[in-house]
Amino acid sequence: MPLALEVGRGITADRVIDVLVELFTVRGVPRHIRSRPTLRVGARGPEFLATAIRRWLEHAAVKTLYIAPGSPWENGYAESFHSRLRDELLAREEFANLAEARALGTDWRLKYNHRRPHSSLGYRTPAEYSAGCAAAGVRP
Repeated sequence: MPLALEVGRGITADRVIDVLVELFTVRGVPRHIRSRPTLRVGARGPEFLATAIRRWLEHAAVKTLYIAPGSPWENGYAESFHSRLRDELLAREEFANLAEARALGTDWRLKYNHRRPHSSLGYRTPAEYSAGCAAAGVRP
């Protein structure tokens, strides 16, 4: 269930951290976050961004788990999500401006989470599945 879908021409480490703060406030602090390791690209590139986020996560007591390079199956649900996002939104739309891209992204995320049943969740929406987990006292 994508909890956030940020759209921008460039997203800073501060913006990523702001989104994480919002999510942690609403959903609780996770034990860990899984991601791809960042390749060293330069002083202000992805490595700088990843280092700033990693430091913030350490301060928040959230562990980081990394997918081995060349092993996308270690995070199959994210790979599947990215494929759907690309096929259903990014490859089908030509955005007139950033505001339109944000609006269409928000609409797609809400549809994906609240109106679209997923076979892997017993043909429930992610929101229904998450609510069932919460009612049972289990973290999805």
